[in-house]
Amino acid sequence: MQAVIDLKYWTDHIVCWGLFALWIWALADCLLRRAAAFPASDKLTKPAWMAILVLSAFVGTLTMQPYEPWTSPLLPGLGTMVVLAVTVVAGVYL
Repeated sequence: MQAVIDLKYWTDHIVCWGLFALWIWALADCLLRRAAAFPASDKLTKPAWMAILVLSAFVGTLTMQPYEPWTSPLLPGLGTMVVLAVTVVAGVYL
């Protein structure tokens, strides 16, 4: 039984840090990309994407904890939905 608990623990950690890395990657990409590239691809402007990504990464970081990635003391029951929404935002940007 302890092996299953350990597997869940490490799997949750890997998923948690992987999603966090995805959010940071999207934020860093937006920060380093030239502002002229945004209107050229018919997307939102760079400041709009920066605001969206910073806000979503901040909220996602508050709701996701490495030890229990799908629960949150601030928003009980909504942790999974918030993490999913933040991941979709980062995915849409990328």
